[in-house]
Order: sequence, then structure tokens, then C-alpha cells
Amino acid sequence: MARRVGGTIFIKVDGQQYDAKGQFTYNLGAPKRDAVIGHDALHGFKEIPQEAYCEGEITDRIELDVKALLNITEATVTLELANGKTVVFKNAFFSGEGNVQTEEGNIAVRFTGESAREIT
Repeated sequence: MARRVGGTIFIKVDGQQYDAKGQFTYNLGAPKRDAVIGHDALHGFKEIPQEAYCEGEITDRIELDVKALLNITEATVTLELANGKTVVFKNAFFSGEGNVQTEEGNIAVRFTGESAREIT
């Protein structure tokens, strides 16, 4: 039986839905581990924190206040995926550059959260 694993997504900030466009990428913020290798063998690993984030593009609309979008802080951001998962970012802020492309009304967005979790 085939299951849907990709396709339609929804991005919301404090419950307000934005027009998602294209592919989004997210990271839950789990620690990144790298091997520590000596001259004799693998000694173990080191661990460094990563940010929990989601990024992609949304469509600019006449009613969208771009400046307000760029000033988002302490928000709950949800990314609802086609496979049934919802990724929730707690205490998130806009961390992108704020670039707007006029040809198709693309706005690159990146939200970084204090933490993230998947809900199925």
C-alpha cells in the first residue's frame, strides 16, 4: 500500500497561516556528534549543540506585513507535513535575512526555536 510521504505543507506562526512555497527544511536541534579519532583508534565522540529551525519560502501578499514578519520573536511555529507529522518550534524567532524576490513574490523565511518536537 502506497502512503503519501511528501507534498502539501502548511506553515503557521502563532496560528496565522502563511502561503508555503516549495521545499522546506527543518532540524529538530539534536546535538551534532563528531568522531574523536586518535592515532591508534576511535576514542569516542564530541557533541555540540545545533539550532532547531525551519526554513523555506512563502508567497508575498498585499495583506502580508513584511516588517512584522521580520520582527517575529517568542512565537510558536508549526510546520504541518504531508506525511501527517507536525513539527512544533517553541519560542521561535525570525532568523532569516528578509530577502523578498519580486518575480514570483518569494520571501525566504527561517525561524529558529528554543526547541522543536515532532508530533505524529
